[in-house]
Amino acid sequence: MKVNSALEAVSIIESGQSVFVHTAAATPVHLVEAMSQRAPELRNVKIYHMHTEGNAPYADEVHYKSFEVNSLFLGGNVRQAHQAGRINFIPCFLSEVPVMIRSGVVPVDVALIQVSPPDIHGYCSLGVSIDATKAAVDCASVIIAQVNPRMPRTHGDGMIHINDITRYFETVTELPELPPHTITPEEAEIGQHIAGLIDDRATLQMGIGAIPDAVLSYLGNHKDLGVHTEMFSDGVIPLMEKGVITNRYKKLHRDFLVSGFMIGSRKLYDFVDDNPVIRMLDIEYVNDTKVIRKIDNMISINSAIEVDLTGQVCADSIGTKMYSGVGGQMDFIRGASLSKGGKPIIALTSTTRRGESKISHVLKSGAGVVTTRAHVQYVVTEYGVANLYGKNLRQRAKSLIEIAHPNHREDLERAAFERFR
Repeated sequence: MKVNSALEAVSIIESGQSVFVHTAAATPVHLVEAMSQRAPELRNVKIYHMHTEGNAPYADEVHYKSFEVNSLFLGGNVRQAHQAGRINFIPCFLSEVPVMIRSGVVPVDVALIQVSPPDIHGYCSLGVSIDATKAAVDCASVIIAQVNPRMPRTHGDGMIHINDITRYFETVTELPELPPHTITPEEAEIGQHIAGLIDDRATLQMGIGAIPDAVLSYLGNHKDLGVHTEMFSDGVIPLMEKGVITNRYKKLHRDFLVSGFMIGSRKLYDFVDDNPVIRMLDIEYVNDTKVIRKIDNMISINSAIEVDLTGQVCADSIGTKMYSGVGGQMDFIRGASLSKGGKPIIALTSTTRRGESKISHVLKSGAGVVTTRAHVQYVVTEYGVANLYGKNLRQRAKSLIEIAHPNHREDLERAAFERFR
């Protein structure tokens, strides 16, 4: 049913219902704003979402009685609200979010989504974010959509017929874009080190940010790379245009780039629009370790906040303060480690902006372990590569100290001696 405004579209949301909000660059900002405007007349509406873009007014203190917010991955728009105790965080692997939705562990009555206009057969596309939103659409009894011609039409699992949408309104709204990352000399060094670990015909999983962009910038002379990743950004475009990324030798989805969601510039959104070599699939499948391990030479590149001398990786919190979430790091770290010829890589600069070492003798008090010391293999900083696989604790400490910032190595050596003798 077509309506005239976002407010009219969300008028059917009722107190006590559970609402899922479409992810990342697909966040339906007008529907989110309209739902938040209805706060005075709503009570105990449970909101579930992963990383979203734009404002999150439902997390404002004045709406505390109207909305119970449960974030499955904290973005910058709700991080402060969580630290203030106004919203909840659910730790989980990204691959399990659709499982939790389909099983009812995470209930979804209403799905707020943003889609492309219907084609001649009446089908809209979830566009830049399939992720767990596909599961939410499958399970919701009420689907409310923001139909936007600026949303690219992507191939894969994200099709929904206009007749299956309960209410929708039309708008022309630009999608959120990421500004270009300025790559520092340290990040460039990390990119060069990682590029040296990647063989021709390897398949890549990487996120977004300066380090993934730096890695991609050093792959121009590689041949026949593939991509199977939970998310991607603009960095893949020049490599696809140059014929470096061909996906020609992937065992699964040969000739196709596979992903769950994306965020980048308008150039990226135009590049994927009706592009038949891009397949946007359900994240339950994309991030399934059983799927990932079937891909030979799988290279998984993930970031970290800190790594201790035994190889424990914290990637979701700064001490007790939650910063992001587990996401898909463990899905791909484990999948790549089980892949024939695969390499799971943790990449981070050696120090914080304040000059503190990210290679620490112990993790900060309260820090979460996202990748355990038993799972970690390669750790890369601007000072080199530490391969921890099969090494004992003393050997690990030595390897990690060698890639720590020189200013901190003496303190780390002293701590390692006191701990491991």
